[in-house]
Amino acid sequence: MLSYRHAFHAGNHADVLKHTVVVQLLHYLGKKDKAYWYIDTHAGAGAYALREGYATKNAEFDTGIGKLWRRSDLPQALSGYVDEVAALNPDGELRFYPGSPYLAWRLMREQDRMRLFELHSTEIDVLRHRFHDAGRRVMIYAGDGFDGIKALLPPPPRRALVLIDPSFEDKRDYARTLTCVEESLKRFANGTYAVWYPQVTRPESQRFPEQLKRLQDKNWLHLTLSVSNPPADGFGL
Repeated sequence: MLSYRHAFHAGNHADVLKHTVVVQLLHYLGKKDKAYWYIDTHAGAGAYALREGYATKNAEFDTGIGKLWRRSDLPQALSGYVDEVAALNPDGELRFYPGSPYLAWRLMREQDRMRLFELHSTEIDVLRHRFHDAGRRVMIYAGDGFDGIKALLPPPPRRALVLIDPSFEDKRDYARTLTCVEESLKRFANGTYAVWYPQVTRPESQRFPEQLKRLQDKNWLHLTLSVSNPPADGFGL
């Protein structure tokens, strides 16, 4: 939805899980010399200021990345993710938070490519400015990633991580995500697909993991993060 701004939620516990997974997957793809593509269907602004603007309204980052920021006893997967966040905050103060595109850019090699979709006009302007000097390594499309991804698959190197993470504020996003994954697998069965979804009490959300699993049940991992007992209407994220 065009009213959605991820800055309100930047760095919260849902981002911690999603971005830890993204970092781990990109590290894995980077183990081989062969190039890969990173494709993001809902890229957002790329990175976010935490001490001003939207992020300060609820300060959700305080109970997400904020809880990990100065920890020295984190497991490898989390410490690797926190290291990437720290690269955006070289003075040691947590002021900025990297979105998925920024994390991918940090981990890309010269031979790798990034393709980003975003519908929100303000977000895409920020995204374009952020990667204005990236050349053809990064291409940004003003459009619907659900549809736009079709033209990119399969990517030339036949290796890619595809992140599909709409806001799900519109309940139709569940069906659109399932269709996107199903059609993408037909075009590019060897791709790695990461799908984020919110833990809420909507029946669409509760059915969603099993529906995804039916699309590709042989190589499937379902990760959830619960940080408290859910209220009656779910966590919201």
